[in-house]
Amino acid sequence: MRLQVLGTAQDAGVPQPNCYCGNCTRAIENPAWKRRAASLAVVLPEERQWHLIDASPDFKEQLVMLQRTFGLEGQVMDSIWQTHAHIGHYPGLMYLGKEAMSTAGVPVFAGRKMKEMLETNVPWRQLTDLGNITVQEITDGKPGQLADGVTVTPFDVPHRNEYSETFGFRIEGPNKSVLYIPDIDSWDEWTVDVLDACREADICLLDATFFSAGDLADSGRSDRDLRDIPHPFITETIRRLQAIAGETDIYFTHFNHSNPVLDPDSEARKFVETNGFRVAEEGMVLEI
Repeated sequence: MRLQVLGTAQDAGVPQPNCYCGNCTRAIENPAWKRRAASLAVVLPEERQWHLIDASPDFKEQLVMLQRTFGLEGQVMDSIWQTHAHIGHYPGLMYLGKEAMSTAGVPVFAGRKMKEMLETNVPWRQLTDLGNITVQEITDGKPGQLADGVTVTPFDVPHRNEYSETFGFRIEGPNKSVLYIPDIDSWDEWTVDVLDACREADICLLDATFFSAGDLADSGRSDRDLRDIPHPFITETIRRLQAIAGETDIYFTHFNHSNPVLDPDSEARKFVETNGFRVAEEGMVLEI
């Protein structure tokens, strides 16, 4: 069983629209530096099955990436699991509609509020009205089975829940367990100790939207207030998890376009790696 990282950027990706900061300009001039919105896939190649976590705005490119990697050209996903209803995590659902793939009954797993949003609000309602998707409710702590010995368990995390709940996922494979938390406001606000949660997993992919408080100012976006878009800083997460860096594989993901870690030659990247942590890269495949 495999886990493929399909995207590692915060909602608007890199380059971000209408931004010419250093990271975005580099990605505009050289597509190799581009980063797509955060998304994962759980793949069972021998069974020709795969499951998507978050249908991002970069769905089209991510679909091709996965299908070409595993020889699954033309194979529609067996299910989609949604973390929450912010713009980097669900707009890709539109490509399942009659104007594009015109799928039939793809199971979409989402929290109660997001289920209601998808079933009652235009344009998403069309997907359910036409049977392109079937939305199924998930709840905190209740596991869902993808295959024999493979489960996904959602858990509530504190985030800006304007339109839906926000979930992280614990993925249990035949050999390893994965903790996936692309979005959270604060480790202190979570009812779970992040150190304990990560210690119980073999692989963690964690919110790394900002490296430090200086990210936005350094990128020329001093007009944005971090209090309006709270996320734990990478520096804080490393401090909290330093004790297990050698025993659990901890990857950072969901990078804002302003994050200096995106530059592999930066001091920020060196800080992450010398402390035993890793930067998730798009297309990387992990055995679980």
